[in-house]
Amino acid sequence: MSTTPRLTALDALHRSLGATMTDFAGWDMPLRYASERDEHNAVRTAAGLFDLSHMGEITVTGPQAVDLLDHALVGNISTVGNGRARYTMICREDGGILDDLIVYRLGETEYMVVANASNAQIVLDALVARAEGFDAEVRDDRDAYALIAVQGPESPGILKSVTDADLDGLKYYAGLPGTVAGVPALIARTGYTGEDGFELFLKPEHAEGVWKALTEAGAGVGLIPCGLSCRDTLRLEAGMPLYGHELTTDLTPFDAGLGRVVKFEKPGDFVGRKALKAAAERAETAPPRKLVGLVAEGRRVPRAGFQVVAGGEVIGEITSGAPSPTLGKPIAMAYVDAAHAAPGTEGVGVDIRGTHEPYQVVALPFYKRQK
Repeated sequence: MSTTPRLTALDALHRSLGATMTDFAGWDMPLRYASERDEHNAVRTAAGLFDLSHMGEITVTGPQAVDLLDHALVGNISTVGNGRARYTMICREDGGILDDLIVYRLGETEYMVVANASNAQIVLDALVARAEGFDAEVRDDRDAYALIAVQGPESPGILKSVTDADLDGLKYYAGLPGTVAGVPALIARTGYTGEDGFELFLKPEHAEGVWKALTEAGAGVGLIPCGLSCRDTLRLEAGMPLYGHELTTDLTPFDAGLGRVVKFEKPGDFVGRKALKAAAERAETAPPRKLVGLVAEGRRVPRAGFQVVAGGEVIGEITSGAPSPTLGKPIAMAYVDAAHAAPGTEGVGVDIRGTHEPYQVVALPFYKRQK
């Protein structure tokens, strides 16, 4: 039984720009407008404009909103200052990752949880279930927002020309209310590209006007519209995990090398605490497979699910792989046995259709912007 994909407020605009559309997590989204490489390079050298309205916004309010979030998530949300944001995760009781999230503190007792599009309903259902006994309300606000991102070294200058907000004072992983192109928006300095940039949460009816204003403001400095395809190669170069690839319910944050997001020191119990404590101890005494970067010596591109091999043995599995426009070589992230995880480890290859292609083990990320 087929279901009709959901459309963002910018759908007609994407089509007018000649975008190649694709179904993503039940949404019709722009995959690319022209050249994926050109879009990728624009974000690295100038700026790119993205429609991210498929992301899932969930508002948590009330006197015990923070208590609920500290119970439901693995991070210490009580230490998030007003106007700041935090990267965290929501886990199952067995420690498996349900999703990775960004939580914004919008007010004294108001928080916005932003979930991945594919997991938004799962996160919403989990938060509603975990809210029992707390004086807090969990609200599905997915239809209340459009989300536009402008990313790249030229993005501060572009946004400054259409906003009254103090962008110079806006730190990384912070958000503040302001106006963009004359309409109210939450302006967040976050992103998923490895570059400086901003994400703008606004009413869907304002999305087209803001997109056009940003397009006009960035026309002279190389801003172009960008699709999901280049967003994936950008985040891969930046070593950022993607749910369903580097993060799954079969893995705990410690398995994914992201144990730092779990805050055992926070007061009270939280869902998954016991299992995560055991996972933390296992990671110290008998490390599981580790997430590493792989850079090809040849030209063949590895894909998710391909086996990583050494000495005739399977030592791991590719989670994400693509040609890297910035490095000019194929790259991949993979979970490999700890014995083969050190940067510079020799003799590692990827089984690409029966041929063991040589790869170099490197530390993540592959790319880090110059501050």
